[in-house]
Amino acid sequence: MMFRFLTAGESHGKALVAIVEGIPAGVSVSEDYVAAHMARRQAGHGRSPRQQMEKDRAEIMSGVRHGLTLGSPIALVVQNRVWVDWQEEMSVAPIGGDSHPVTRLRPGHADLAGTVKYHHQDVRNILERASARETAARVAAGAVTRRFLEEIGIEIHSRTLSIGEHAAKNVEQPDWEMAEASPVRCDDAQAGEEMIMAIERARENGDTLGGVFQVVATGVPMGLGSHVQWDRRLTGRIAQAIMSIQAVKGVEIGMGFGVARLPGSQAHDLIEMNDPELGLPARWLRPTNRAGGLEGGITNGEPIVVQAAVKPIATLLNPLPSVDLITGKTVKAHYERSDICIVPAAGVVGEAMLAMVLAEAVLDKFGGDHLSETLRNCQSYMEAGW
Repeated sequence: MMFRFLTAGESHGKALVAIVEGIPAGVSVSEDYVAAHMARRQAGHGRSPRQQMEKDRAEIMSGVRHGLTLGSPIALVVQNRVWVDWQEEMSVAPIGGDSHPVTRLRPGHADLAGTVKYHHQDVRNILERASARETAARVAAGAVTRRFLEEIGIEIHSRTLSIGEHAAKNVEQPDWEMAEASPVRCDDAQAGEEMIMAIERARENGDTLGGVFQVVATGVPMGLGSHVQWDRRLTGRIAQAIMSIQAVKGVEIGMGFGVARLPGSQAHDLIEMNDPELGLPARWLRPTNRAGGLEGGITNGEPIVVQAAVKPIATLLNPLPSVDLITGKTVKAHYERSDICIVPAAGVVGEAMLAMVLAEAVLDKFGGDHLSETLRNCQSYMEAGW
């Protein structure tokens, strides 16, 4: 069973499109379910006014009938409601009058590298697709895959660990309900308030803030991924997926860089086993999860734990000094409506990307053209006493 997904569309174009291929037939999916996760991406203190304008909702165009997947490609379309004001600027057909090219390069964006690579004279040809608006399509696609994973018993959550210099404390036991209720998706109330105030200070100063989010997948069976080739190691596939999110500059799995400071005797997770007298299926246990649920590129039955570092948004209310693409003169960088902080939203996108990688890994392991076949294969594997 091959799984893959693609997105298309520009930030101010008519719509964003996502195609998800490889989801088995028989999975219950609704537009309301997808919309609920898309709304989570739009929430969060520090987001731009555009999030109130859009109210994203994906229309399922194919691959689902009477509420169930068909096994064929699933197409989702997310309309850009700002398109009404951008029809001429983003017209597919040539326009009669003059366009308004963007030539002031923005440090930290794909502007310079993209225009040079693709031989463009208008930065808009790059910024429209490089924009994090594209993640709306990813979250729509990710909602479909997480609906499939829920049937396997896998759940995915995220929370904010830090924004700027303010970090949550006592993060060992996540409170997912509290994270969902927080304006910054932080399950430490005091740290959350400090993060909100820091975002407001950045807004007043015309600045932006980054931070760290965490994504956790529970209920993941042992044995997904493989050690036998570099590109089959699930650690690498997860890292690549999370790093592909706009503004992410670093990824850790489990303790990540933290284990580099520990001696080997303290860096690894001990192996234990259920007492057979308890009548439980044979199952390996770990008293700790420093490895973040992966060893040798293979899931080990513990929760998958991923942290990602998000840089501050590069579009500033108080623009940085830069250079004009055409004239070479020193200018202020281009400014377009933007967020102050995207860390809470980036966590939701991280959930979608982890869901995509895990869906592919589940299908690699268990296959199945219909959900019932996938579940039978998974159940048989679990009953073998992994």
